[in-house]
Amino acid sequence: DVQLVESGGGSVQAGGSLTLSCATPAPTPSGYCMAWFRQPPGKSREGVAAIDTRGRITTANSVKGRFSIAKDNAKNTLYLQMNSLKPEDTGMYYCAAEPRYGGYWILIDVHYNYWGQGTQVTVSS
Repeated sequence: DVQLVESGGGSVQAGGSLTLSCATPAPTPSGYCMAWFRQPPGKSREGVAAIDTRGRITTANSVKGRFSIAKDNAKNTLYLQMNSLKPEDTGMYYCAAEPRYGGYWILIDVHYNYWGQGTQVTVSS
């Protein structure tokens, strides 16, 4: 099994920045897609950004230009850099992994089998 541990959440004012990290205690095999999802209060979970096994990045339109995803294979860590945060970015953020190459499903949560416990991000106006 793949274990994922998120960190870096917190409270920030609108316009601020946060960096989320997702660490795996053991190296995640290269054949895994990695992604960030979020669940705003009272809403369904939604995909934010993902990296497939070839390093291609997919970013949701709602965060494009503000959020960026990156993976450090040497540190076994996935990052989400969040800039120009808005109150609507508030929610629980989750890291996810799936042992497939990637495709249309990469920002759809039901296609992922491995999840972290989540880290809360709160953006105040």
